[in-house]
Amino acid sequence: MASYEAIKNFEDDEDDVEMALPHSQISESRSQTLSSTIAQTTPLNIHNVQEQPSTSSRNQPQTVPKPPRLVSLDVFRGLTVALMILVDDAGGLIPALNHSPWNGLTLADYVMPFFLFIVGVSLALTYKKLSCRVDASRKAGLRALKLLVLGLFLQGGYFHRVNDLTYGVDIKQIRWMGILQRIALAYLVAALCEIWLKSDDTVNSGPSLLRKYRYQWAVAFIISFVYLCLLYGLYVPDWEYQIQTEPSSEPKTFSVKCGVRGDTGPACNAVGMIDRTLVGIQHLYRRPIYARMPECSINSPNYGPLPPGAPAWCQAPFDPEGLLSSVMAIITCLVGLHYGHIIVHFKDHRVRTIYWTIPTSCLVVFGLALDLFGMHINKVLYSLSYTCVTAGTAGILFVGIYLMVDVCGYRRMTIFLEWMGMHALMIYILAACNVFPIFIQGFYWGSPRNNILKLVGVGT
Repeated sequence: MASYEAIKNFEDDEDDVEMALPHSQISESRSQTLSSTIAQTTPLNIHNVQEQPSTSSRNQPQTVPKPPRLVSLDVFRGLTVALMILVDDAGGLIPALNHSPWNGLTLADYVMPFFLFIVGVSLALTYKKLSCRVDASRKAGLRALKLLVLGLFLQGGYFHRVNDLTYGVDIKQIRWMGILQRIALAYLVAALCEIWLKSDDTVNSGPSLLRKYRYQWAVAFIISFVYLCLLYGLYVPDWEYQIQTEPSSEPKTFSVKCGVRGDTGPACNAVGMIDRTLVGIQHLYRRPIYARMPECSINSPNYGPLPPGAPAWCQAPFDPEGLLSSVMAIITCLVGLHYGHIIVHFKDHRVRTIYWTIPTSCLVVFGLALDLFGMHINKVLYSLSYTCVTAGTAGILFVGIYLMVDVCGYRRMTIFLEWMGMHALMIYILAACNVFPIFIQGFYWGSPRNNILKLVGVGT
């Protein structure tokens, strides 16, 4: 079990990207290559404290041991992956686990902010020391691009659902946004902020910590201000869309009446308007979350047939990971970055806990106050109140895991979550993106529907 000194001296290679999801399944190689350049997306294990190299020979090159990693971050990542799988599989059966149809907060609505928070914490450790800012920026851009391309491949429409045996993707209707694309955007902006926007001030107190990273906080406030101006200031005109009601018939056109500013309902919000204008309505998610609202489903809070007199917007595409909401998601990543700064600059557990607890409490209280005064908690719009409450909750959970695992040393009960956290991307692709079920469906007898999944009662 790692000692306190191991955590106290924690550092990370500048080439290491401990991202929330894109965690390579070749993490074992890091511990085997201490004398060479470390693989880009493979963090170091923290199972044991590495011994110092021998200094008996002056002529032979010496390997510098890698300090151990923060176990609580892996456990938090693994817990988030497990939560994601739970809500994906059980959300349709238990409404409290599924995403809120519009305003409100459920267990599923915490998954995305948790991932973004973990990205931020990891970036602070990744870029603790920089040899070349330009080179670090280039590598950050390449990693974000890889993640973006992976998101397009996994969520752009190529992979089908387990009960929809169709393959291929129509480029005219490909979904451009998605979960990995949002994480790529937040990661890139937060990484560039960490690389370029920090001063050389010495940190020995809370105020000095804020001064050192004041430009990053300025970016967070500017992003929030721009988001609020666009959400509540943009004029949303009337709009229309088409859907194919029958395979052989002409598409049916629906008209949605708006002509308003500052509306945060499903039909006339600026988030959807920006996506329809810049991305194109044909490239948005075709199973909108608001289709589970009572106005749009007789089985609400689940999907179902339209009730009599349903609004025209009920079947309109709407991307839950749209452009404007993804911009706001950067704030969650920057909050996690601040938590990582506390790890970097303060070594005492008590001091870290105090400096984590203060912003956590402020965020939760401020977010709940915003919701009380009308700025509702809304995951789809990624509202400011939602940002504050979920980021604060992520901080609370991270502090709890840190105290349990890294301070008290209770690792045995979290070893499986730690393993999941170290292989998060692989698990995400296999489980959440249906790659494993699709692979199983590739083997059938007589008809594609006579596969192993049908035998076990999945996707039937």
